Amino acid sequence: MILCGGAGTRLWPVSRQLFPKHLLPLMGDRSLLQQTAARLPAKSFAPALIVSGEEQRFFIKRQLEAVGAPVEAILLEPVARNTSAAAALAAAWLNASGRDELMLVMPSDHVIGGGDAFMAAVAIGIPHAEKGAIVTFGAKPTEPNTQYGYIEADTAGSFADGASPIAQFVEKPSPQKAAEYVESGRFSWNSGIFLMKPSTLLDEMREFLPASHEAIVRAVKNATVDGLFVRPEAEAFAAAENISIDHGVMEKTTRGVVVPVEMQWSDVGAWDAVWQLSPKDKDGNAVHGDVVAIDTRDSLLRSEGQAMLATIGLDRMAVIAVRDAVFVAPMERVAEVKDLVEKLKGQERDCLLTPPKVARPWGSYETIGDGPRFQVKHIIVDPGETLSLQLHFHRSEHWVVVRGSAQVTVGDEVSILQENQSTYIPAGTRHRLANPGKVPLELVEIQCGPYLGEDDIVRIDDQYGRVAQEKKKS
Repeated sequence: MILCGGAGTRLWPVSRQLFPKHLLPLMGDRSLLQQTAARLPAKSFAPALIVSGEEQRFFIKRQLEAVGAPVEAILLEPVARNTSAAAALAAAWLNASGRDELMLVMPSDHVIGGGDAFMAAVAIGIPHAEKGAIVTFGAKPTEPNTQYGYIEADTAGSFADGASPIAQFVEKPSPQKAAEYVESGRFSWNSGIFLMKPSTLLDEMREFLPASHEAIVRAVKNATVDGLFVRPEAEAFAAAENISIDHGVMEKTTRGVVVPVEMQWSDVGAWDAVWQLSPKDKDGNAVHGDVVAIDTRDSLLRSEGQAMLATIGLDRMAVIAVRDAVFVAPMERVAEVKDLVEKLKGQERDCLLTPPKVARPWGSYETIGDGPRFQVKHIIVDPGETLSLQLHFHRSEHWVVVRGSAQVTVGDEVSILQENQSTYIPAGTRHRLANPGKVPLELVEIQCGPYLGEDDIVRIDDQYGRVAQEKKKS
């Protein structure tokens, strides 16, 4: 069971609210979500349950399909209610179908090295979980890190297999306390990974978070199913308490067991963690994209767009450039990006919400230029996919095909456009775009009008079920 939550702030400007860090390929070609899904052997695990928000559902579905990861269902939270509600949602979904097999709860945005060690730890946890324990996995610390929570093992009660009852959870400690914890040998980093029976978690929710338990069970009972997507009843789910599983359950339960694991682990909580995990050049720089660096050392330099990033004389700096924002900070202060994000929220900046490239069930689009009364987008439609039949009240559109073939509906007329051919859609006219070919369709869309917002879309027919969803919301 993979948790795909998060507001996309700690790795801004690459991470956004609608495209948070678990969807980013920060380490290699695969996103953190794809790496998480591929971490577990299919022979040992049933198809995954994913818990996510509504806005990310198509990103997640497409990314998991791309790596061939089997998925049972994507459970869509109507509102964010933290990890206790997310884990309980999956547990209640399994329980409602009479299933009580062990559930491994994993964040989607962590990096784990040493997969064999992790799987060995899971094997140690299985008999404890089968007997009713909630097992968590503590990464053995390699430094007194103050950005992580810690778990203290009750070593006096340790089991023969190395697991121990949990003595306490500790929030991010001071540098002195963190050093003491590492020196003691009893503390490990809180990885946020859990193994338990669904019934065990629901029992503890019923005891410690009874209102949340009732709300989530009711939300699942009245859920609607749309293919892979499961939508719990929104009103019921919203009544669940917004609290983490650590605070809501693990700090109160007597069933907690920790299995220590000697593995590389990081929650990739800030840009300095990305630098630490990334391969580096001879000067200690972690470089991504089109970068030219002179007399620059121990820095993180990323250009996510088409612009070339050039630096001179930097030392331990993070420079992150995307199409619509650039973030620059000393490596020691990159965690303060959260303060910057709060300031930008007050200014209602779009660059916090939407990534430059936006995924849709049919492909993606990216705004490549804009100004007063016009906007230019690069649109990619995957083979065999079709956009909704729609119209706009406030804008007209020009489409120019630059690759592939397009089936275009404008009013009652349907035509095929090839490369370097174009069409015009007046405001208020029903229109639709489809890719009947076997290669991605790419086109340039020029929008003109007094209002160009994405909410100026009236969908008339849609093969992805969005018309029904919009009617339900209204």
